Amino acid sequence: MKLKDSIIVLLITAAISVVGNYVGYKVNMIEAIPGMLILVLIAVVGIILAKVIPFKIPSVAYIVTLSTILTVPGVPGAEVISNLVSKVNFLTLATPILGYAGIYTGKNLDALKKTGWRIVILAIFVMFGTYLGSAIIANVLLKMLGQI
Repeated sequence: MKLKDSIIVLLITAAISVVGNYVGYKVNMIEAIPGMLILVLIAVVGIILAKVIPFKIPSVAYIVTLSTILTVPGVPGAEVISNLVSKVNFLTLATPILGYAGIYTGKNLDALKKTGWRIVILAIFVMFGTYLGSAIIANVLLKMLGQI
């Protein structure tokens, strides 16, 4: 996908999310827009990094790394970024993304049918593994921090 197309999709998703944030969580749209623009900017930079850096690393890895670095306490501007982005509820971001996934799956229903029942088993193992891995990491970190 071209960068221009990615930016358009990100801006459409941002607009839908800002409206969803207002409707679902009563967060003023004007208050949510700066945080949403920061999220879009981080995503654009991550996409650019994935295209520019010669390693075959998905853009989501750059986006997560960049957003983590930008919000680490002590990094200049981290508190401002965290405060602005905190006005955007996660579920308002997930709603349009899940809608896009549904449309994509519907468009490729024939390809999905060809994968057969094995994809269901694989999905169950992936979800279980992700849940178990997250729980183990959280448990270890919480013990290291003395929270449990």
